Amino acid sequence: MSPRVFGLCAVVLFPIAIWAAVFGTIRGVVHDPDHRPVQKAQVVVKSSSSEYFQNLATDADGAFEATALPVGSYDVTITAQGFSSSRQQIVVTSGSAPVVHFQLAIGTRSEQVTVAESALAVSPEQMTPTTIVSRGEIAMTPGADLSNSLTAITDYVPGAWVTHDQLHVRGGHQVTWAIDGVPIPNTNIASNIGPQIDPKDIDYLEAQRGGYSSAYGDRTYGVFNIVPRTGFERSNEAELFATYGTFHQTNDQVNFGSHTEKFAYFGSVNGNRSDYGLETPGPDVLHDRALGFGGMATLVYNRDASNQFRFVTSLRRDDYQIPNDPDAQTAGVRDLERERDALGSLSWAHTFRPGMVLTVSPFYHYNRANYDGGPNDTPISTTQHRRSLYAGAQIVFNAVTKRHNASIGLYGFGQNDNESVNLFANDGSGLSLAQRNNTSGHLETAFVEEQYKALDWLTFTAGARFTHFSGAIAENAASPRLGGAIRIPHLNGVLRGFWGEYYQAPPLSTVSGPLLDFALSQGLDFIPLRGERDQEHQFGLTIPLRGWAFDVNNYHQRARNYFDHNAIGNSNIFFPLTIDGARLYGWEFTIHSPQIARRGEVYLSYANAHAQGSGAISGGLTDFSAPASGYFLLDHDQTHTLHAGFNFRLPGELRPAGTCTTAPDLRTGPATSRRT
Repeated sequence: MSPRVFGLCAVVLFPIAIWAAVFGTIRGVVHDPDHRPVQKAQVVVKSSSSEYFQNLATDADGAFEATALPVGSYDVTITAQGFSSSRQQIVVTSGSAPVVHFQLAIGTRSEQVTVAESALAVSPEQMTPTTIVSRGEIAMTPGADLSNSLTAITDYVPGAWVTHDQLHVRGGHQVTWAIDGVPIPNTNIASNIGPQIDPKDIDYLEAQRGGYSSAYGDRTYGVFNIVPRTGFERSNEAELFATYGTFHQTNDQVNFGSHTEKFAYFGSVNGNRSDYGLETPGPDVLHDRALGFGGMATLVYNRDASNQFRFVTSLRRDDYQIPNDPDAQTAGVRDLERERDALGSLSWAHTFRPGMVLTVSPFYHYNRANYDGGPNDTPISTTQHRRSLYAGAQIVFNAVTKRHNASIGLYGFGQNDNESVNLFANDGSGLSLAQRNNTSGHLETAFVEEQYKALDWLTFTAGARFTHFSGAIAENAASPRLGGAIRIPHLNGVLRGFWGEYYQAPPLSTVSGPLLDFALSQGLDFIPLRGERDQEHQFGLTIPLRGWAFDVNNYHQRARNYFDHNAIGNSNIFFPLTIDGARLYGWEFTIHSPQIARRGEVYLSYANAHAQGSGAISGGLTDFSAPASGYFLLDHDQTHTLHAGFNFRLPGELRPAGTCTTAPDLRTGPATSRRT
């Protein structure tokens, strides 16, 4: 099937999907000093980072509701005749619907209640441990705004680190990237390097760690929802960003944007290079250049108060030299990795009436990863090219009332993979083979969820997710979710708890023909891959104290068919595999300050994480060797990770900032997972 025909068929065959977490809602009640409702008060909900706003008025009960709000920080200002004005800063997370109370004082004096952006507000309904990083924090954190950097995640999200050039969270690298709440499908494991888009194009980054609503399913070790820049922060302005450093490193970008009351646009073009690209096998930096280009564009059109359209597209091209040790460099080894990525997503949000929002979001994703071995590789030179196409759509219907926040929907996409593998031996054995596979599959999901606010201080959440996957095999899964949050009086903290199950669909990768014959000659065979099934429980406590935010979280996750990856013999061909079982557990801590003297902030994140496997290889390439008894360490088991940092703004545009990272206990398990 040609890529063009596949893309058309996927859009036609899988047009229905629902994702309840695209936007959030702010609800509020305005009353006078005697707690009587204030009717027809003027409400302005304005983004803290741009000129985007909504104008509202309170009803007869003094209530208001702002819907279809992207994740981020908002200033809510209330004005009413005969009362002083009042202002609060609220942080919106995906799928949330916080209720804010405003008590207006008699008179004309302006009152402001300000919550610093860095010490994010505590949502009394939230069961998901969430970290939100703003554009300002990305710009001020050393290294976070570089094109291939994941520092905005590893510095602020506990239990997140990068090893063998891959992002790991809680011991797994199955993470979901989403833009405006729309997930970017990618079922291939550890095939791409770096973030999905340039960090300089991010307005807010929302990172979730377990405890997910039923709207989320695949790749569940971390969910990273990106709110891109829109142009509402610009007025016919452009910006040039350029850096130069050691190893001839440069990260450059030109961006531009503007807006009217109803329309906004933002565009960027970037380029980067460095002689120190990927993780080296030793202290020497040899054959390690990275070169990349990319661009992003967003369009936002608010046709009227009931209809908003958002379009996002992103393009990336990245080329990497595979680093050598001195022996490989002397032998003339010159392997390369070339990656290409393109995506597009269109969202239409329609508000039927306050509290009822429908969102429709078709999407398309193209991804390519090509590994090219050189003629001097020994004993085997490898070429592996993979191209993946994904196309689908999603719709969300969300209904919010005084005590209920309900979602119901479907999610689905079609996928086509085209993969070619070439091997030839340089050891005189005469080995030479070539194989091409073209595989297709699809996934459909239905979910339902209800969040019930039983009391002002008690919220329950219950939901279920039903998934059907069809590829080399067909599987069905039902994933129930239960959670709750308790707001602690006087302390104003939130105690949360969660129990739930997840299903992660397998990649389409398979081994057959000459490649299977070669695997057999290496003492390996291929077992069809099945989906990973996880069960998680966790609890946590968030406490705000004088603008500071303190958070502690404990999690425990058990997995069946835990996803990892392995190579065939001495080749550089990596294929996914599954392990019978795994357990991942640990503690996470974060501390975030308010603005200190209105000049800056400090932050800290710490995790004590354990990732252990058990049993034999249950899918993918295996030699059927007897499993180790008990549990063994996975190579993702980084027991202690600590990140601390600060950033300040001083007079004269001086902006000192620094970070400290320590990971003293990186432990490696048996060779079930390797990367060249």
